[in-house]
Amino acid sequence: MIDEILVMVGGAMVVVGVACDLIAAIGMLRLPNFFVRLHAATVGTIGGSFLPILGTGIMVLGTDFLAYKWLFFGGLVTTAILVLLVAPAGSHALARAAHRSKAAKVEPKLVDHLEEDGVGR
Repeated sequence: MIDEILVMVGGAMVVVGVACDLIAAIGMLRLPNFFVRLHAATVGTIGGSFLPILGTGIMVLGTDFLAYKWLFFGGLVTTAILVLLVAPAGSHALARAAHRSKAAKVEPKLVDHLEEDGVGR
């Protein structure tokens, strides 16, 4: 009974991850500038990889035929946590580098707090 529930919950997480990837792909095509597209890419990275990896780990726990299911689960959870921690830091580094190099122009610019603070120079 609990095995079927774990497999269904894991499958649902994989489906939600696929939806996040689809939304991120549409956002990458439709959004107007680099910074907003970077947000869509981060949604795709976190939602589209963290949830399916964790869902796969939960599905592994619901199977009986794997002798090393706890080892697989531990590896998948560790990978999911690393993705969750590293993806926002990477997108922040990309956004800061693009802002400092002035390569990504944003028009019309309403507010730029980094430029006001002198960080972008």
